[in-house]
Amino acid sequence: MKFGMNLLLWSGELNEGLLPTLELLKKLGYDGVEIPLFNYDLDYSSWGQRLDDLGLARTAVTIRNVDDNPISDDATVRAAGVAGNKRAVDCCVAMGATHLIGPFHSAIGHFSGSGPSAAEWGWGVDSMRQVAEHAAGGGVMLGVEPLNRFECYFLNSHADGARFVREVNHPHCRLMYDTFHANIEEKSPAQALRDCADVLCHVHISENDRSTPGEGDIRWDLTFDTLREIGYDGWLMIEAFGLALPEISAATKIWRRMFPNEEYLATQGLQFLRQAHAQRWS
Repeated sequence: MKFGMNLLLWSGELNEGLLPTLELLKKLGYDGVEIPLFNYDLDYSSWGQRLDDLGLARTAVTIRNVDDNPISDDATVRAAGVAGNKRAVDCCVAMGATHLIGPFHSAIGHFSGSGPSAAEWGWGVDSMRQVAEHAAGGGVMLGVEPLNRFECYFLNSHADGARFVREVNHPHCRLMYDTFHANIEEKSPAQALRDCADVLCHVHISENDRSTPGEGDIRWDLTFDTLREIGYDGWLMIEAFGLALPEISAATKIWRRMFPNEEYLATQGLQFLRQAHAQRWS
């Protein structure tokens, strides 16, 4: 098992000011970090070397928006979505990120007023298959992320996500599981995990209020017990949000501080994961 921390708690992109945070995360005992990929024009090769020097492995997260929506009814917009996702894959290759995860299957925060149509589903599968082919060339695994109903309408449940990646039918396109979204959408988190076990490649550890894992109301014992049951042995990546990024507040809906400080969350979150792991996997 590998333990990681999503850098969106501090910043929306890699920058020099993050170096003390990266050093702290390594000192705390994290195996790696999840890199926000919203700016594709950074020198990711250089950042990959820096992360190697720190001994931090890495995954990355990206999104799509309305102007590059892979399920748009406009073929030009769909093509822009595929191109954007391919660029994100290229950034992963440059910095040595093993996984590209996130809701890059459709435009985040955009709603049609109904569930996904058959046409949108077909466009989404076709768009993702093109990206998976590109990811295979760079050795990057895609981890498609379902989001709760308040953030998207295309993939909400993990069953939806699993059906989607099975239809994409490519070895470099799999599913990620997120405890925050599952807490909203799944009647049984345990059954949701069992049902997607064959395509699962990544897990986000996120508390019900997006704060310090283990201090909220997620069914943690059930979640970890089931991950052990299905033989999961990949990343447990903490994803939490605070007030550091006002530009993404519209998506995260975080308006108040829910933990003392970022170092506290990172420290307590890792201790929580290590304890859960020791109880079940050791």
